[in-house]
Parts: sequence; structure tokens; C-alpha cells
Amino acid sequence: MDNSQTFEAPSNGNGNGGIRRDLLALRTTIHRQLLNTMDMNEARQLKPEQLHAECSRRADILIREQRVPLTGPEKQQLVRDVMDEIFGLGPLEEFLREPGISDILVNGPDQIYIERRGRLEKVDATFRDNNHLMQVINRIAADVGRRIDESSPMLDARLHDGSRVNAVIPPLSIDGPMMSIRRFGTVKIDEDELIELGTLTKEMCQFLAACVQARLNILISGGTGAGKTTLLNLMSKWIPDEERLVTIEDAAELQLPRDHVVRLETRPPNIEGQGQITQRDLLRNSLRMRPDRIIIGEVRSAEALDMLQAMNTGHEGSMTTVHANNARDATRRVENMVSMAGLNYPIRAIREQMASALDLVIHADRLTGGKRKLITISEITGMEIDQICIQDLFVYRQTGLSEQGHAQGHFEACGVRPQILDRIHTEGIDLSPDLFKRRRLTPDHTTV
Repeated sequence: MDNSQTFEAPSNGNGNGGIRRDLLALRTTIHRQLLNTMDMNEARQLKPEQLHAECSRRADILIREQRVPLTGPEKQQLVRDVMDEIFGLGPLEEFLREPGISDILVNGPDQIYIERRGRLEKVDATFRDNNHLMQVINRIAADVGRRIDESSPMLDARLHDGSRVNAVIPPLSIDGPMMSIRRFGTVKIDEDELIELGTLTKEMCQFLAACVQARLNILISGGTGAGKTTLLNLMSKWIPDEERLVTIEDAAELQLPRDHVVRLETRPPNIEGQGQITQRDLLRNSLRMRPDRIIIGEVRSAEALDMLQAMNTGHEGSMTTVHANNARDATRRVENMVSMAGLNYPIRAIREQMASALDLVIHADRLTGGKRKLITISEITGMEIDQICIQDLFVYRQTGLSEQGHAQGHFEACGVRPQILDRIHTEGIDLSPDLFKRRRLTPDHTTV
């Protein structure tokens, strides 16, 4: 490459997330030259701070060789961008550094959207082209030992911080590579913060903590982005430290705040279509690992049957999540997934097993404006004729929208004394029946 190449002086216009077009071209050139002058195998043996200092030094030399007048902040930004290209996810790194961003959606190289505080917005950052985007996707796949190509054009993976990544490439994706990143693990949220955000109330939190400590089996339902995983992470902190947990996930997202955890993750088939390990395989194997509780990130298929059987055979206190519109639909979805096991169980037998295994169904939702709430906390009380009986203990009632377009409403206790209260007392947990007296738990038109 001709190092005498120069660029036009920086203009006053802004673009590409604050990086002007001339700086974008310079960044591409510096990036290419830096890769040509570094042995990446040796570079990865250095400590991060040493590697950053060496890359910064070399990038600074290359910048001076280009004879481009840059300010101090512009030079620092350029070095940071080059570092992101080499060791990170390129133009996405600046969004991964911002804890307030919950989703990053890439609709091809020229369209990147982020979700901040429940609102989607398009950003100026772009990839150079489809090949640049594919390099980032392949880097993510390689880091978790997976692959994505024409023979396997879908990827479900995770980043180092636990964020979940899904990518789809041609021929399935018509307009080029697509990728979505669901952020996890950047900000640890505890119960006080969720109460302050208005996701649930102190009374609801007190009840859920008692249910976890009393080893009740819990199903968490909700749509995409409703906060199911956040709630599951929170509830795990109430599990006694002496208990052994086994977690099973398609792509590891759970970050349980405890020491004694065995984390298992599924494996897709190899290029010959062999070697696949499903959640059902992992669940069956986990029963031989002496777990006190089993936590499945999300039930999607026939593993629902094994999960119910585990709950019924000594692994009380297990928890899982499921995609559903409400608590009643959640039980129907589990019922359908059990049917997928292919054992031709009568519907009544499936429902009896569900009614025996599950104690509590928590439904979370993401309301208008992006705020997340626990819509219902419901108890499964048994069977009546051929139907599973569900009674609501706590509910959220939406009453309208604020001037900012956010859902408004209040939480209520439904005035029902739960049957599981006796079991909670048996475990030595003091929970007053007055907690369930019918009343509003938050004022109407709350702004939290």
C-alpha cells in the first residue's frame, strides 16, 4: 500500500455516528495497514493494556504517515475505532459500551437500530459493506465454537458479557446479513431497582422470595423483551447458598449471582449434521449430576415433559421460562410442548402432571412505551373436571397512557389467600396472610 496517500482535510459535516467520511476512509486505511504490520498470534499473547498501548503506538505512527491534520479527540477516536475493528465488533462496540442500550438490531450494513429506554432509534453508524458485517458475525460464531455459512445460515450465540446474538445470512436473509443483539449482564439489577422502576412492588417481591425459599416450582411467561431472564436471574439470588444448581440453555444468558452453579449449553449439529446436543439431552443428563434445582432458560420443545417429571421426582424449586401471552396461554404452551415428545399421553394426564408439578405462574409483559411489568402472579391450585385451575394473587391493571406515551396503572392484591401459603409456613418462612388482602399496592397513574 502506498503510504504517501493523503486525504482531504476534515470537513465540518458529521456522519457515521460522529465519524466523518474522510475519517472513515482513513480508519479503513489505518486498519488495513495495522493488520499488515502486526502478528496477531503474538499480539493475543500480550496483556490487554500492553496490546492496547502497542496498537495505539503503531496507529499513531500510521496516522502521522498519512499527513492528515487531526485534533486530539479525533485521533483518540480513530485509534479507538481501529482497536474496535481488530478486537471487537467494529461499529457496534460503542453501543456495547453504553449500559443504557438493551438491543442492537442490524438490518444490513447500512441500517443499525438501537433500543434505549424502551424506544427504538436509528443510528448513523454503518458497516463498510456486507463482507465487513460478515466478518463480525463470523468472529462472534468462532468465539463460541459455532459456525455460520450457506449450509448453516442461522446463528444463535452469545457475547462475553452474556448478551444474546442471533444472525441470519443469505440465502435465508434476502437483503444481506442480519443480526440482533439482546444485551445481558451489563447492568446488574436487584429487587430494589425493579421496585423503583415499577416492575413489581415490595409486597410482590416479598412473596416471590418466600416462594423460592420454600422450593416451589415456578414458570415465568412473557413475550420477547418482557424481562423473563432478568426476573429469573433475580429470583435465583433467593436460593440458599448450600444448594446445587444446574442451568440448561440454548445460548447461555443466565448469570446467577452464586458460586455453586453448573452451566450447560446445547450444541448444534456439525457440518455433517451430526453431534447435536439438545436441551432434552442435557436435562436428562443433569438428573445424574445431583442437582438440588434445575433451571431451564426457556422450554421450547419436548424437554417440557422431562422438566415436569423432574419437578415431580425430587427436584422441587426448579424454574423455567416460556413465551406466552398470559398465564393461561403459558400452561397451554407447555401442554403442547409435552405433546411434542411423541408419547401420546392423554390430554388429561398431561394436565394432571402439570397441575401437580407447577405451583406458580408469573407473567411479565412489556407495555406501551417500553416499561416492563409483572402483569400477574398466579397460583396453580389443581384440576377441576379437565381444566387446570389458576387463580391470580397479584395483578397489574393498566388505566391509560401518560403524556410521554408510557403505560399507566396500578398493582393490586386480589384478596385470595394462596393454598401454597401453608407450605411456605411449613418451611419456616413467616409470611403474613394480610399480604394478600384486596387492595391497591401502588397509586393510580403512577409514573414509575
